[in-house]
Amino acid sequence: MNGMQPQIILLREGTDTSQGKPQLISNINACVAVADAVRSTLGPRGMDKMIYDDRGNTTISNDGATILKLLEIVHPAAKTLVSIAKSQDSEVGDGTTTVTLLAGEFLRESKQFVEDGVHPQTIIRSFRAAGRLAVEHVAALSASILGKDEQEKRTALQKCAMTTLNSKLVGGEAEFFAKMCVDAVFNLDPVLLDLKMIGIKKVTGGCMRDSFLVDGVGFKKTFSYAGFEQQPKSFSNPKILLLNIELELKSEKDNAEVRLTDPGQYQAIVDAEWNIIYQKLDACINTGANIVLSRLPVGDLATQYFADRGLFCAGRVEEGDLLRVAKATGATVQTTVSNVLTTSMGTCATFEEVQVGNERFNLFKGCALHQTSTIVLRGGAEQFIEEAERSLHDAIMIVRRAMKNASVVAGGGAVDMELSRYLREHARTIPGKSQLFINAFAKALEVIPRQLADNAGFDATDVLNKLRQKHALPGGEGKLFGVDVNTGGIVDTFANFVWEPSLVKINAISAATEAACLILSVDETVRNPKSEGADAAMNPGGRGAGMMGGRGGMGGRGRGRGMRGRGRR
Repeated sequence: MNGMQPQIILLREGTDTSQGKPQLISNINACVAVADAVRSTLGPRGMDKMIYDDRGNTTISNDGATILKLLEIVHPAAKTLVSIAKSQDSEVGDGTTTVTLLAGEFLRESKQFVEDGVHPQTIIRSFRAAGRLAVEHVAALSASILGKDEQEKRTALQKCAMTTLNSKLVGGEAEFFAKMCVDAVFNLDPVLLDLKMIGIKKVTGGCMRDSFLVDGVGFKKTFSYAGFEQQPKSFSNPKILLLNIELELKSEKDNAEVRLTDPGQYQAIVDAEWNIIYQKLDACINTGANIVLSRLPVGDLATQYFADRGLFCAGRVEEGDLLRVAKATGATVQTTVSNVLTTSMGTCATFEEVQVGNERFNLFKGCALHQTSTIVLRGGAEQFIEEAERSLHDAIMIVRRAMKNASVVAGGGAVDMELSRYLREHARTIPGKSQLFINAFAKALEVIPRQLADNAGFDATDVLNKLRQKHALPGGEGKLFGVDVNTGGIVDTFANFVWEPSLVKINAISAATEAACLILSVDETVRNPKSEGADAAMNPGGRGAGMMGGRGGMGGRGRGRGMRGRGRR
């Protein structure tokens, strides 16, 4: 009895713990599976994914961040790759598939070392050193577009936008949309480059070429009353009044009570209400405004009142549109109509209401302050227009980043191959096991040109051999050569204007390296089913709650919506 040790209980009963090498291998396999899910979407010949949910919503996209977000990945380690894809999307706008593929490939290359018994911290140390060297070399390979005149700069930015759009659903009209994106960004405040000042409106119908850019603000006609049709639909140099107040009679609350001692008092109350609304309307007219926009409702009385006096009005204007009108015209949103100053009103060269497909749009053109633009997208299917919007968002982000960090690198896998060659040469100067790990990092970088060739339907091994031979030439003659997805050969991608901002590549390598190192540093996972059950009880709408009692339930993966699971149709 004296030799027995007392049992020490640290965790609750039912707690599941996984640790050691099997746990690390399991996490690596999960991340590699996520990378494989988006692998085929890379590049201008990448395929699209169709994703639909239990509510019948269908999304067609080849954007890595969009796909991973819609897949609702639940594996705790694999969620790291979803996070870096979202981070890449919000930081630079493009390269979401690239960063996911790189992280997955780094982990795939490190898996063999982990299985052979190498300590993960040794691999992490080498990967971080390799990532740091790669980022520094990208900066050395980049070419600046600063110091050029505006036309040359526009042309360079259009090439960057086209490189992004070529891999999207709208790749067939990449040149058309690239020019539109560059023009939209050039209309912004050059210091702030606020993305919110570019509005993208979608109108079903027509073809892609019917899309157009409004040098100012455009928004769909808001809900209106009968008198709206009697209002003028175009102005030259109008005065614009922006409001954040209601211009209609307010209905009483359900529990409102008014006690009267004389029937005549009732009429006095009614007259007071009418007088208040008429005073507001007269105050708007007395400002000399031709156009009145409000974020809150403009009632039928106000609509007819303004129409009789030759004014245009619109209520329930979206806050984003109202703010963009304010930025473009120089107006200030008013919370009262009393003592409105002339300087608080804005103006533009022309205002008109036009028909776009089945929608009517209010367009403010030739604004005094060119700090906003609106892109009106046309297309046949709703899913197509939504994907076109995501594509343009990526291109606009790229142009915006290229204006702030004016350096570009060759695309098409050229930079990745050059970095791989550089790291292989550097590895030969390092003694010890680190040489193997940096070589593995260098090999992982080749996944980009390999996948570009695979997705284009060419022999990736043949293409990579040609690229390795070209990049190994003395004097760096072939450092700008990448995959030619049109012929299946190799080509000087920089000379052929396949450019991307160096920030995209730097951010992708940094994020992928950090994600891989994070996964490799985890050696134990603790899961407490009881706490999950408590959370589900507190949040009945959560996954696996309600009558289902967890994942599986009565229909596959329960979502806590009565007796029906995702698996039952």
